[in-house]
Amino acid sequence: MHRFPSLVLGVGFVLFQLTLHASTNWFSDAVWYQIFPERFRNGDASNDPLAASLEGTWPYFVPTGWKIVPWTSDWYQLQPWERDGRGFYTHAQLRRYGGDIQGILDKLDYLQTLGVNALYLNPVFDSASLHKYGATMYHHIDRHFGPDPEGDSRIIAAEDAADPATWRWTAADQLFVKLIREVHRRDMRIIIDGVFNHVGIPFWALQRAKREGPASRFANWFEIKRWDDPATPADEFEYQGWAGVKDLPQLARDGLNLHPDIREHLHAVVRRWMDPNGDGNPSDGIDGWRLDVAAEMPMGFWKEFRGWVKTINPDAYLTGEIWCDDYQANTFRNARPWLDQAFDGVMNYRFGDAVFEFFNRSNGISPSRFGELLTRIHGDYGYERCLELQNLFDSHDTARIGSAVVNRQYRQDHAANLADNRTYDVRAPNAAEKQRWKQMVAFQFLSPGAPYIYSGDEVGMWGADDPDCRKPMVWSDLRHQPERAHPFGDPRKTNPVKVDRDLFAFHREWIARRHKLPVLRQGSFKIVLADDSARVFAFRRELDHHSVIALFNTGDRDVHVSFEKLDLNGDEKWLNGTFRVHHKARVPAGWFTVLENVSPK
Repeated sequence: MHRFPSLVLGVGFVLFQLTLHASTNWFSDAVWYQIFPERFRNGDASNDPLAASLEGTWPYFVPTGWKIVPWTSDWYQLQPWERDGRGFYTHAQLRRYGGDIQGILDKLDYLQTLGVNALYLNPVFDSASLHKYGATMYHHIDRHFGPDPEGDSRIIAAEDAADPATWRWTAADQLFVKLIREVHRRDMRIIIDGVFNHVGIPFWALQRAKREGPASRFANWFEIKRWDDPATPADEFEYQGWAGVKDLPQLARDGLNLHPDIREHLHAVVRRWMDPNGDGNPSDGIDGWRLDVAAEMPMGFWKEFRGWVKTINPDAYLTGEIWCDDYQANTFRNARPWLDQAFDGVMNYRFGDAVFEFFNRSNGISPSRFGELLTRIHGDYGYERCLELQNLFDSHDTARIGSAVVNRQYRQDHAANLADNRTYDVRAPNAAEKQRWKQMVAFQFLSPGAPYIYSGDEVGMWGADDPDCRKPMVWSDLRHQPERAHPFGDPRKTNPVKVDRDLFAFHREWIARRHKLPVLRQGSFKIVLADDSARVFAFRRELDHHSVIALFNTGDRDVHVSFEKLDLNGDEKWLNGTFRVHHKARVPAGWFTVLENVSPK
């Protein structure tokens, strides 16, 4: 990273430029698309989860009459089996909608049409939970994600999970390998969630330790606090859960790493999914991992994990969930140590928070403060590495951008759940709010870093924090019921639920533009204006004599910015679309203007 001071604007704000040597990694060319498999598409109704599949996960009961929830139903409307007085937020965790691997396969053409070229799948390993962050095992895809859950159960029962030599390929496993093949055939990449900090209550090693007692060779896989006394009817078995959560038993540490026996098992898991046929050619395997709660895992493990992954596939992408340093104080962790030692990228929540604070918050931060935040990110990580980070606005863990633009008074991932904040507005965004949404998307695609879309954002989905951000995907070939219900029975406006074709077209346009223009993927970055009074922020991207200047106006008045303020050469020719721009650029209120230099140097 090279920083060159140029002009000083306002109180101590330094405009800066970052230059680089172009990256050859595919990750800097990526447009990421996150899929939450259980809620993406039900491609095979014959494999839908049964009531028995919920056993072993919170809230530890299965209601009488439980059934799969209709995909197109009103989100907050209680199903017949949910009307027992426990309320929406208890039953939401018991809901299943039947999303599966076949559903993802069925929609690969849709994703290709949208233009995304890198998929990130939330956990796909066998699990009782809807989110799959509490695995039953790592070496099999969830049986209800595949075409033959009963047959897969028989295969799994015949194995010794502790011995990779006995592992076989279930129908779900084989369908997932087909998904990898089909993704690669479309010149796309796929990474999956690696949740190696904790498992689920039904995880095979925990259950064996419980059955076999303190002498079990799996007892050292966990921090067992108390063993069950077979002489009593109670279950006294107690262990350390991640963040104290019983649902997520934490895997045992061994100094600066995980326990050696766990590492041996996980190494076999990595080999299985990165080179399924074991021939030394990783083209049939996944292209990398998104690593859950990465900051809470020992760095020694991540260093070793990187060695495993890069030995199999040197081009694989490792990205970590590195988030808050102090949630209450709204400070973010500097991920540089993980980037230096283990990962290629991180989920760049810092970017999303800064964008929301400038573009979306009521009385948002100033352009100069926004520039300082971006400068700090680039300085902390190094500019070349920033090109490979996942720049996201939302995910399965936060309110959707479609709800954030409605609830401007709240910071990203704060007070965004009705269970804790009854004032949070669950309605769909209006036209003005969608305009601001589009403005942020344009900034995302013009900025350094790999844009990241949470599935459904591109069609206008909205939703508060978990569980509302995990609504079933909206599809144009389905007739979705409008949202009328409220989780607490409060009055609300009826909102139609359907594909927003305008937002889809907008996303598709910007994805195509990023693929077309290398300057947006690899170009240098220079802040050229941060006008606090007019609320205008502008920057320049440049690569191989091709320049783009992006100007964003978050104020309520149109602004005309002179070329002199943008530090432009008067001999250069600048176009806004097909129109020649002379001497000054008009930036509409609440919108943006993009200038492209067409003059050879």
